[in-house]
Amino acid sequence: MSGLFDPLTLRGVTLPNRIAVSPMCQYSSEGGFANDWHFIHLGSRAVGGAGLVFVEATAVSPDGRISPEDMGLWQDPHIDQLARISRFVREQGAHLGIQLAHAGRKASTRRPWDGTGTISAAQGGWVPVAPSAIPFAEADPPPHALTLAEIAGILADFAAAAQRALAAGFSVLEVHSAHGYLFHEFLSSLTNRRTDQYGGSFENRTRLVCEAVAAVRAVWPEHLPLFVRLSTTDWHAGGWTLEDSIDLVRRLGPLGVDLVDCSSGGAVPHVRIPVGPGYQAAFAERIRRETGIPTGAVGAITEPVQADHIIRSGQADLVLLARELLRDPYWPLRAARELGQAASWPAQYLRSAPPGAPARSAVAPV
Repeated sequence: MSGLFDPLTLRGVTLPNRIAVSPMCQYSSEGGFANDWHFIHLGSRAVGGAGLVFVEATAVSPDGRISPEDMGLWQDPHIDQLARISRFVREQGAHLGIQLAHAGRKASTRRPWDGTGTISAAQGGWVPVAPSAIPFAEADPPPHALTLAEIAGILADFAAAAQRALAAGFSVLEVHSAHGYLFHEFLSSLTNRRTDQYGGSFENRTRLVCEAVAAVRAVWPEHLPLFVRLSTTDWHAGGWTLEDSIDLVRRLGPLGVDLVDCSSGGAVPHVRIPVGPGYQAAFAERIRRETGIPTGAVGAITEPVQADHIIRSGQADLVLLARELLRDPYWPLRAARELGQAASWPAQYLRSAPPGAPARSAVAPV
């Protein structure tokens, strides 16, 4: 079986190892633009040895942001700063991915260190949108229920953002369909009460995700991989289930999805989730086994031997680390030493590398 430091090839992209930086919102943009914070944050994880570095959830429209400080890719001027990051990440031998997103009813909120709750229009916020006019929290104002024309506009926004991502030099694109944001809201019966072609039956509730994948795949080059992040279960009676996820993934594979990033939860508040080491890896394993589609495992993965076991045991093809890579940007280099695996080092750091460690070579532009 492959190990954590074996390469992974998806279409025309070969990742140097199976370690990915999970998309993590930084709430540090102004007008959707990346800046020096994002350059240092993402660049340092590439220097640290991750094979794939994901940019945070990136809004395809201004009202698709979680907070006013979220990153965006809804206009061409956003491209240049992202292209700068992409060039640097490739120089470190890693690939850069982007998660395209729309926050749905969980939009227009304060960034975490500024408190909680929604931001009114008078404070610089906006009216969130959703499949149905059901607020996330009882104290929130109801979101605007999307019309069919507005849904079509969101699909066009995703396709346009994917084209900009290509222009910025990204190697991997992920469609965010998890954590209670817009596409997940359409999937779950807890949040979707529509009676038209986007609500009711499983086929109708999954229609928007399938249409978004098709729209993105139509403009995303054949040689570049496309991921989808799913909340594989709502952890709530009457909500989205693992069995639903398996059925959806069977539909997504023929549409051109190359890997499913398996997370969970987020649709509704006050849900009890049994969080523990690698608690979502079993979801990735079952989807991988029953659909034949590669998967990524994410959630409470902290130790090198744990991450290596997830890969070697066939639970997933990729591990995505979040908080552990905030604590230690150089976790991949430490993991290689602990596991006795070979890992390349930046030439500038070779004086501190294990004997015989190779210097990195840059990844070619996409």
